[in-house]
Amino acid sequence: MNKKYDYLLVGAGLYSATFAYLANKAGKKCLVIDKRPQLGGNLYCENIEGINVHKYGAHIFHTSNKEVWDFVNSIVEFNRYTNSPVANYKGKLYNLPFNMNTFYQMWGVTTPEEAQTKIDEQKAEAVAALGGKEPQNLEEQALTLVGKDIFYTLIKEYTEKQWGRKCTELPAFIIKRLPVRLVFDNNYFNDKYQGIPVGGYNKLIDGLLEGIEYKTDVDFFNSEYKDGWREIADTLVYTGALDEYFDYKLGKLDWRTVSFETRVEDMPNYQGNAVVNYTSHDKPYTRVIEHKHFEMFGAEVYDSPKTVISEEYSTEFKEGMEPYYPVNDERNNKLAEEYRQLATNEEHVIFGGRLGQYKYFDMAPIIEQVLQMNFD
Repeated sequence: MNKKYDYLLVGAGLYSATFAYLANKAGKKCLVIDKRPQLGGNLYCENIEGINVHKYGAHIFHTSNKEVWDFVNSIVEFNRYTNSPVANYKGKLYNLPFNMNTFYQMWGVTTPEEAQTKIDEQKAEAVAALGGKEPQNLEEQALTLVGKDIFYTLIKEYTEKQWGRKCTELPAFIIKRLPVRLVFDNNYFNDKYQGIPVGGYNKLIDGLLEGIEYKTDVDFFNSEYKDGWREIADTLVYTGALDEYFDYKLGKLDWRTVSFETRVEDMPNYQGNAVVNYTSHDKPYTRVIEHKHFEMFGAEVYDSPKTVISEEYSTEFKEGMEPYYPVNDERNNKLAEEYRQLATNEEHVIFGGRLGQYKYFDMAPIIEQVLQMNFD
């Protein structure tokens, strides 16, 4: 029987869009379906007041892989946005990541030597307090890496808001290292390339899916495709939740998720930066995103009289929410591995993306994975 499609792709996020683009170039016929009313998965941008609003959270593209950078720029030009978040702790501002600006703001030190001495003193204090024992939790681990001032001001309460658990209840391995830079450099990423698509992420997804058949508002599990996909396609590319594919037969995997309160402010510039982290418990949100700063720079910010901000809240995943981050504790890691073993026995099914592999990926590694595939 001649199948109508080479690939049926479940989910229209970055993995599926890149896969469909490359498969299409290789002469393969694809159908992409998504349960949401729009394409792009969590990359989708909503235009509000002429500003591209990252509806499902801030996405900043960064990579040191020239092939990946050239690939995305062949679809849409990327701008020169540099991620330089600011931390607000009870009204006092600190630059991130931890660098000489941060240490000057924290201690008034002006040289790398002074900063290193201060950090070493506080690290030694934390190591001595452990009395020769290995750190047993995230709090102990972080204190031995950066000392008490940085930990209590910039890490502890922020991390507790993110995970919904005390730092003493989180495993030490979550923070294996905390990069400390003894230079005045607020660029969060070490990668060679970073930016945002000019005109927003919808341009990237639309470019990847140009000429490819797709259907939105289609839930794979409540549609004719769930049991009938083998009749219409040679291969299923599944980017939904790994445990849901197997009808949760081994148990449910846990996720952390985020919710957003987005509003228009009647001013051109609300906080002067795209990302401000709120690192104390006195604010319930983890950060505030001001979307225009991803694509408007300098005086251009004042060309649009309004601005859009999103307060970001980290929460436990509940039914009906969008899953965001895998929970990498012992139970979930073990369960995910059991599901991955089941996945290897599924014929003509490719499990892709963050949900389909139950692993956290940035955008560039997702594209890298797909670029390495053979579509012959």
